[in-house]
Amino acid sequence: MDISGKIIQKLPLQSGESKTTGKPWQIQSYVLETQEQFPRKVCFEIFGEQRIKDNPCEIDDIVTVSFDIESREFNGRWYTSIRAWKVQQGIVDANAQPAAAPQAAAAPAAQPMPQPAAAANVEAFDPAPSGESTDDLPF
Repeated sequence: MDISGKIIQKLPLQSGESKTTGKPWQIQSYVLETQEQFPRKVCFEIFGEQRIKDNPCEIDDIVTVSFDIESREFNGRWYTSIRAWKVQQGIVDANAQPAAAPQAAAAPAAQPMPQPAAAANVEAFDPAPSGESTDDLPF
């Protein structure tokens, strides 16, 4: 899956050591904001020291992120992560609109509403001019 947008936040690097193998690990997380009419924020992570080096991202970069979604259960609760495996710089979805585009450019200019004609010579409408009621309501 892919998503495009602008990097708006770079979270602190997380690192540790695997309990089973004893090997060190690193995770770098970023927050991306899509450039659509209604922007969404998506937090994704890059796992592994080499992959972090191969896919550098900084705040305000415009990127397309290729990722996998994974959910896992722990103590009866489900956790979902978005793991990026490739980040391409400067590429944006063709259907997305630039975030800096003014809203007025997307919509036609507002036209003044036509004013109703003066009602000086207009008589009130009476559906039953003879005084008879035309409805069949009992009240």
